[in-house]
This record gives sequence, C-alpha cells and structure tokens, in this order.
Amino acid sequence: MLSVLLMVVPLAGAIVIMLAPARAARGIAMIATLAGAGIAVAAATNFDGWGTGGWGLEFQSELLPTLGITLTLGADSVSLMLILLTALLMPLAVLGSWTAVTTRLREYYGWMLVLSTAMIGVFLARDLLVFYICFEFTLVPMYFLIAIYGSGNRAWASLKFFIYTFLGSLIALAGLLYVVWQHAAVAGAWSFSIPELAAFASTGLTSVEQAWILLALMAGFAVKIPLFPVHTWLPLAHTEAPTAGSVLLAGVLLKLGTYGLYRFVLPMVPAAVVEWAPLIAVLSIIGILYAALICWVQTDVKKLVAYSSVSHLGFCVLGLVALNPLGLQGSVLYMINHGLSTGALFFLIGMMYERYHTRDMGQVGGLASKMPVWSCFMVFFVLASVGLPGLNGFVSEFLCLIGTFAAGGSGAYPGVLGPWLAAIAAIGMIFAAMYLLIMVGKIVFGTLREPPGHASDMPSDLNFREIVVLVPLAIGCILLGVQPDLAIHAMEGAVADTLSAYPDVVTGVLNSVSPQGATP
Repeated sequence: MLSVLLMVVPLAGAIVIMLAPARAARGIAMIATLAGAGIAVAAATNFDGWGTGGWGLEFQSELLPTLGITLTLGADSVSLMLILLTALLMPLAVLGSWTAVTTRLREYYGWMLVLSTAMIGVFLARDLLVFYICFEFTLVPMYFLIAIYGSGNRAWASLKFFIYTFLGSLIALAGLLYVVWQHAAVAGAWSFSIPELAAFASTGLTSVEQAWILLALMAGFAVKIPLFPVHTWLPLAHTEAPTAGSVLLAGVLLKLGTYGLYRFVLPMVPAAVVEWAPLIAVLSIIGILYAALICWVQTDVKKLVAYSSVSHLGFCVLGLVALNPLGLQGSVLYMINHGLSTGALFFLIGMMYERYHTRDMGQVGGLASKMPVWSCFMVFFVLASVGLPGLNGFVSEFLCLIGTFAAGGSGAYPGVLGPWLAAIAAIGMIFAAMYLLIMVGKIVFGTLREPPGHASDMPSDLNFREIVVLVPLAIGCILLGVQPDLAIHAMEGAVADTLSAYPDVVTGVLNSVSPQGATP
C-alpha cells in the first residue's frame, strides 16, 4: 500500500488546499510534501531489491479485466531512487516559494501537489495506461504554473512547452499502442502490462517494426529530455517559470524522458537501439557541445543554467545508449545528481531575483561582499555541476564517458567509434567548466554591482528558511560525491535486468575492459 500512499497523499493534499482558506495553503502543502517524503523513506527502507534487482512496492487492482486494464504499481531500485529525489525536492520547492509567490496561493500549491502525484505515478507505473496518463498529465500543472506564475513572456513559454511535449507524447502513444495491438493479435487477449509488452516486442517484432517504434518513442521521450534538435522549448520554459517550477522541471520532469528511454526503449526495441545507437549518441554530443557554446554567450544567468541542462542531459542519453553497465549506472546517477545540483542553482538564482528583480549579469555582480552565504552556496553548487572530484557530478559524468569508451569495437559501436565519441563528449566537460566559472566570476566576485534604484525588503543575505532549502541538496551532493557506491551498488541488479536484452553487446564490452579479454 505504500505505493498507493505515495500518489494519494499529495493528491489528497491538493484537494484539501482547494477547500481550505488561501492563507492555509502553504502549511497544508508543506505537511503533504513532508508526509510524502516520509512515505518515500519508509518505502525505501522496506524495499528488498537494492542491489539485487527485482520489484517491490507492488500493488494491483483490476479495473476492466476484459480489456486487460489494471491499476498496477511497483518500483525497482532505479525508479525508487527517482521517487526519493522527487520526495526530497517537493518540500524544498514549497519552502522555497514561501515569499516568492504571494497571490493565488491555493492554485499554486494545489497544482504543485497534483504535479507531484503525476511524477511519482510515472515512476511507479507497471501498466502502460497508468504510465501514459501520469506522463501526459504532468503537462497540465506545469502549464498552469508557468502560465500564471511565470515572468513576462510566460504565455508563449507555457504554450510552447505544452505543444512540443504533447505532440511528441501523442506520437509515442501511437508506437506503444501498435505494440499492444500486435501483442493482442498473438496472445488473443488485451494486455497493457509493461514487462509483458516489452518481452513481446523485443522478440516478437521484426527489426523494421522495432525501428519505427523506436522513432515513435524517441519523438515523445527525446522532446521531454530534451535532446537536440527538439530542445528549443526548454530554455524559454525555464527562464519564464517561477523558481519552484524551474527546480521541479530540471530536477524531475526532464528525467521523465530519460526514464522513458530506460524503461521502454532499451528493453522493448533492442535490435533497433543497437542499429541506431551511434546516431542517438551523435545527437547527444551535438547537444552537449551546442548548448555549452550557447551558455558561453548568455547574459541572463537563469537562461544560462537552463541551456546547461540541455548540455548535461546529453551525457545521460550518451550513457544509456552505450548499452553497458558502466554507461547505464552513470546515466541513472547523472539523473539524480543533475536534479540536486541544477535544482539548487535554480533556487539560488530565484533567491537573487527576489532581492534584485533582475537576472542580468551586466546589472548585478560582485555579490560575495554583500551576500557571502549565498555566494558560498553558489560556488559550491557550480563546482558540483562542473564535475569537481569529490562532489556528485564527477562520478556520473566519468561513468557515462567510460561506458561510451568501452562500447567501441564489440560493444554498441563499431570499430573505434566509442573512444572517439567519448573524447569529443569530454570537450563538453571543459566547456561546462568555462561557462559556469565565468558566470561565477561575474556574479560572485569583483566589484559589487546592483541595479539602479535597487530597493528590497528582503535581507541582504540568505535567511534561515533559504539556508534550510539549500542544505539538504548540499549534503546530497557531498554524499554522492564521496560515496557514489551507495547508489551504484543499489542499481546494479535493475541495470542488469534492463541489459538482459543485449547479451551479446554486454559480453563484448565486458571482454574489452577485463584483463586478457576474460569475462569477469
């Protein structure tokens, strides 16, 4: 029942908020999100599949058995780690919005809790209809959060976000329904079970059919990530969204796309993935380098961090299509690390904006002299984002690159393509260090610059509430930087289950990286 509670508690909180006075919305949202975090911790404590694979938190209720429609929930170690990330970010997003949002409080916090229900539903879904309903419904609350509470160009940003992701999801739905239809024709009964459909599609569909399904699924998931060249909605949505909206968008919503690749594309269409992995890797690397170069010329600090998400998530996709344990472990770890460090950067930018009402690096800078606590956090999370050894970003980027390198030859890529792809992608790490450190140099160090006529009723430096928002994220960055094996070991069994559809590829990679070519 813990899986049901993970979805019901935030939804119940949203309903209570709609019925309660507006002044109580913040408190109710905080109680609901803290309760959800407590349930997520209890679920993780009672989960038996850490490191060994398998599923837990399972729940099933038949809705329309004649049509094969059931409410089926469950989690493996990968999905449970993403649920824990969501559970951590939700109360921080509520607390971080305490002074930033002062109007239409019931709608704001109500939509946030509905968004939490939908996001957790994606990670818990074991039935295709449950997954797709939750996956698609995440668009609705985020649309309203941007359209109502965003900044100047919020109307166009919310509309572009909705159109891009909705159309991509419809194409993905067509591909998934084709699998359902083909399975029903063979089995003689309808089924929407994700494991059953994945097992059928991986062996029962031709390579041509798998290629078309891969194209359809990539249309939905690549837009959500977003992968080059379908990334243009993200910087605008990030820039115009309220602070908490940007945090949840970067921290969780973008991971729905990479999670979709992990949960559907890899196990469902292995023949097509092996054939098209080099092209997907090339697109990922283009996104890594292209977005990094765009970051270099930005003057709006929030837009810079938004474009950095396009660049960073290219590493996630690169690790996934390496089709080996190193790449997949690095990719999943990167999903979590990106949510921590980039989510914190959006919090910090929002805190600066509350005081100065600008994000222009030409108007505000040299804040170390006036906001030393804020500046320390900014430097810390930037170092985490650039992959400083000892902090969380380093290990995940390193594993994605090593996985790509090892995928050459007898792995996912022919010849020496793997090492070349890894070498070119590594340039993106250099670019990231340059544009993020240049940003820090402008807004943290140097002579203090403030907008003309600046006046704010906020304290000059961070208050206790804002520090409380940032400290858990900083602890997570240090913990996963010093002890990444906590997460890597936890996902080993789940990653092995996903890669079971690629025995020849995985064996080739293991042979290439083990002594004397012997499989460990």
